[in-house]
Amino acid sequence: MPHYHQGNRDLQDDFGSRALADRLADRLGRVSFNETDTAFIAAQSFFFLATADADGRPDCSFKGGAPGFARVMAPDLLIFPDYDGNGMFKSLGNILANPHVGLLFIAMDERPARLRVNGRAEVVRNDPLMSDFPGAQLLVKVKPLDIFPNCPRYIPDLALTSASTDAPVAGVAPVEPRWKSMEAFSDVVPPRRL
Repeated sequence: MPHYHQGNRDLQDDFGSRALADRLADRLGRVSFNETDTAFIAAQSFFFLATADADGRPDCSFKGGAPGFARVMAPDLLIFPDYDGNGMFKSLGNILANPHVGLLFIAMDERPARLRVNGRAEVVRNDPLMSDFPGAQLLVKVKPLDIFPNCPRYIPDLALTSASTDAPVAGVAPVEPRWKSMEAFSDVVPPRRL
């Protein structure tokens, strides 16, 4: 997969950064997860997921859970669960129409870091691994095509003071969000599927 398209190249040429961009891609880019990537992803309690529909219209969503909810299972496989949400299925619906995804993992603490993972995703049901992800209603499997550790410059220190009480935990009944019981939505909220 080419690392840069003509739009990238045009701007690199305008700003004189083509040689730097090539060196960064050559030295830092990869197509397989290494041990550092695996540990970094396992320590994160959230990431941002970029998808696009079949016509290329983008969507970006926040995905969160307990640290380790997104896992590198092999050098060429990352898996994360889909938890009960608002039922719109914007991200996962886009994946069904266009499997190209971008994931951005960010640590916003005293040791800021970020990792980009671009690849092809697949939404799976009834997978034997479902039991390894408490609260999962579906799993998303991502095959990386481009992994790139990004400069931590500009990342603020937003140290996590507490984890979300909504993140699924094995053996604990899930907390239903208040909005699901609001009069405007309560009659159309489907039962939770696990």
